[in-house]
Amino acid sequence: MLIFLAIAGGVLGVVYLALALAARLLRGSVGFNPSAVTPLGLSILEITLFLLPTTIAAVIMARIEHRQPGDYGLPAKFAFRKDFWIGTLVGFLAISVSLVAIFALHGFRLTGLAAHGGAILAHTAAWGVTFVIVGLAEEFAFRGYLQFTLTTGMAYWPSAVLMSLLFGYVHSGNPGESTFGLLSVVLFGMLFCFFLRRTGNLWWAVGFHAGWDWGQTFVYGVADSGIPPYHNLFNSSFSGPRWLTGGSVGPEASIFTPLTLLLVAIIFSRFYRENRYNPIGAHS
Repeated sequence: MLIFLAIAGGVLGVVYLALALAARLLRGSVGFNPSAVTPLGLSILEITLFLLPTTIAAVIMARIEHRQPGDYGLPAKFAFRKDFWIGTLVGFLAISVSLVAIFALHGFRLTGLAAHGGAILAHTAAWGVTFVIVGLAEEFAFRGYLQFTLTTGMAYWPSAVLMSLLFGYVHSGNPGESTFGLLSVVLFGMLFCFFLRRTGNLWWAVGFHAGWDWGQTFVYGVADSGIPPYHNLFNSSFSGPRWLTGGSVGPEASIFTPLTLLLVAIIFSRFYRENRYNPIGAHS
């Protein structure tokens, strides 16, 4: 695990230096402005911060450990197949259920379209691709090689708790994030670990992650972990106590998000009854 982290850290350092040099030549900045998140900006951030370093490190570790890179959670033969699309649909339905519950208590409403004409298709596609990248990057970073390796040393659920806490900690840097919002992030991490445990790979979790974020940021136009929406489909507004609406954090800090995640876990467990994740028995 330490070798993996060293490789990933080295790749991240090289990428950052390359971006810093490019920014210097272009008289720009490598900084990330969370108040103006765009599909391109978020995609670049997720690729450089999570996806590229962990992917390169995992490929190298696979050679060292005499495994296939797909053993670490993203087997190519299942890429963008049934589990991914079911997860995407359920993720979108889950954020919809949360917002409908807030709406039922007069805390949320859509106020009109924010995009029109051809812009709708362009923004739909741009945010769709972006959140697939987010799902791939964050799921593999937190539940890929590290989850695999920790499971071989300390069993599945202790490692899942540890990685979910780390997942929450990383999100604590988001502007406007709250304690309850971070608790929801940790619960998201545990739910994603449950998906991994029962399906045997990360594609269901990647789909759910993408579907939830796409619905939250693009379709409904609400804040995501304190980050405001941009080029969204609908404008919306919240009113009411913070426990109901989530306040500036967005619906992830609402009481209805943990309840929705619990409902998803219960329904998911009825359809996926067998544990299929087995790092000890992975190909070698």
